[in-house]
Amino acid sequence: MIDLYTWGTPNGFKVSVALEEMGLDYTVKPVNIGAGEQKLPEYLSINPNGRIPAIVDRDNDDFAVFESGAILIYLAEKSSKLLPRDAKGRSEVLQWLMWQMAGLGPMQGQAVTFLKFFPERIEPAIERYQTETLRLYGVLDQHLATREFLAGDYSIADIANWCWVRYHEYAEVEIDQFPNLIRWRDQIEARPASARGLAVPNMAEPSK
Repeated sequence: MIDLYTWGTPNGFKVSVALEEMGLDYTVKPVNIGAGEQKLPEYLSINPNGRIPAIVDRDNDDFAVFESGAILIYLAEKSSKLLPRDAKGRSEVLQWLMWQMAGLGPMQGQAVTFLKFFPERIEPAIERYQTETLRLYGVLDQHLATREFLAGDYSIADIANWCWVRYHEYAEVEIDQFPNLIRWRDQIEARPASARGLAVPNMAEPSK
């Protein structure tokens, strides 16, 4: 059994969608980030960085894992799903997973921060992060022009990137010019496990 500590954000949804795809048993432990619950001592004992998501694997001596990408890798290895075992296939998936964690997530996240949460509107910062997010969407679109998914079969790399792309409007970035990206987004959206994962923890939109 997995204890999933999460909230309704793109990074949080990565793990619940993956758990649904992998068919692993889990219990949801909502962490209300709007109320600051991620900073409480009991949660910091699981994730010292004070962010969501995190998991505790009760079947592995209550082993705790934080950072969404690390969690996805751990769960993929535990379930033997959504991550190839051969060196080349595994590397391809991990490249696109790391690409999301180092690029798309931070850039789109900063765009949202300056748009929605900063006390004043700083246009150069907004433009900088929206422009970079748009560029990264273009990278995805070009890559998806010749393949169904990011790295061979459907994988944790697709889940990680999709959970951010589906919130492009929240960053006020349009994707009409990216038909391959739209096809891929809609294809993953239609997967039953995606819908179930997005219902965790009973909220379908990021915290505002």
